Amino acid sequence: MKKLLILLALVSSAFASGGESLVGTWVGVASLIIFVVGYYVIAAEEVYHINKAKPALFIGTFIFMLIGFYYFINGLDTEPLHHEIKLLILEIAEIFFFLLVAMTYIEALIERRVFDTLKYNLVSKGYTYKRLFWLTGMIAFFLSPIADNLTTALILSTVLITIEKKNKAFLVPGAINIVVAANAGGAWSPFGDITTLMAWTAGKGHFVDFMFLFPAAVVGWLVTAYLLSRFVPDDKPAFDAENEPRVTILKGGKIIIGLGIFTIFCAVMSHQLFNLPAMWGMMFGLSLLKLYSYSHKKRHNEDIKIFDSLSKIENDTLLFFFGILAAVGSLHFIGYLALAANLYETAGATTVNIGVGFLSAIVDNIPVMSAVLKANPTMGLDQWMLVTLTAGIGGSLISFGSAAGVGVMGKLRGIYTFAAHMKYSWTILVGYVISISIWYVQYEIFGLYIKH
Repeated sequence: MKKLLILLALVSSAFASGGESLVGTWVGVASLIIFVVGYYVIAAEEVYHINKAKPALFIGTFIFMLIGFYYFINGLDTEPLHHEIKLLILEIAEIFFFLLVAMTYIEALIERRVFDTLKYNLVSKGYTYKRLFWLTGMIAFFLSPIADNLTTALILSTVLITIEKKNKAFLVPGAINIVVAANAGGAWSPFGDITTLMAWTAGKGHFVDFMFLFPAAVVGWLVTAYLLSRFVPDDKPAFDAENEPRVTILKGGKIIIGLGIFTIFCAVMSHQLFNLPAMWGMMFGLSLLKLYSYSHKKRHNEDIKIFDSLSKIENDTLLFFFGILAAVGSLHFIGYLALAANLYETAGATTVNIGVGFLSAIVDNIPVMSAVLKANPTMGLDQWMLVTLTAGIGGSLISFGSAAGVGVMGKLRGIYTFAAHMKYSWTILVGYVISISIWYVQYEIFGLYIKH
């Protein structure tokens, strides 16, 4: 902790030498210390037994309050601060409502026993833990390019916890596998991850350009999955065919699955065709779900209770996102993220873009990708694809480095934790290195991509 503070102090002085924003002021130093201490408490969730949303929400709101106090006592114009807050609220709201709808659909599918049915069909076939590990990972990798990595991770982690509720030897590697697979799968699709969506909409590559990242993404995940699978037990989940009642999807469940797929389609198309935020299509999908529940009750005299599903979503996950995005937004306003442009000029694009993956794991890949796009360094398509790859898969290195990881932590609370993830993080690092190596061979040696 002391070494980290010293390192950050040196970084602070480097920023201060640029003579910009609030980095060299007392509020800049205080905000950095608050962020580091808050982040430490988040990472040490198991030690202090405090939900990660609480420190995240505190530092995200308090730092901006501190900045406002600084502006007030110095008689500064608060319009820049007000403008930054409005932009931040818009950014957070888009993610917040997107997650709200995704989680509501998942809870509705749980209520209709969709995941219980899937679990029954998997376990009743007598699959071993290892086979279930590979099946859930493979589904996550190929579903995330369509359904986005967060939604995919939430769905598959729900399946995981319905298959087995106690065996951590299966659950922890299985959860990590889902997070890594979902993030890797989302990296080669323009709408598979928020970071790839950001790069795509910013015009850093055409739709098909992202598809060329498939070899690096799939091989990196397969290497990590293989290493993780060696820790998964060989036995089978307990299943008594005689005493275990057959589980089927309740009436209306299949229609809700269809509505969920259509909702994702609406989110993608409304963004691409109408330039609306993705959450707008998601909220439209929520309205369809609520209208269907009304129709279902009229026709079958059975209430699906969508409001009950809304009440069961992981609110701490939503509040964590609010807090962490606000905290990073405050550091951006102060000036700490402005170093990105200078680093690209001094260290080189490849080195910095590889480092982006590690930074994404620490402060979440969404604000890191946002910082890179705002810095807008002069790079070719090969480098923009590299930073898209590293920001997407680099978030897997730490449990809460990506939306998928945070979502799974919420679903497997007390099982999939920061400490549990870090025990196997070396397997993810190996896959990360493999992915970058494949990118280098494909893009830099053989030039196997479309050059514009």
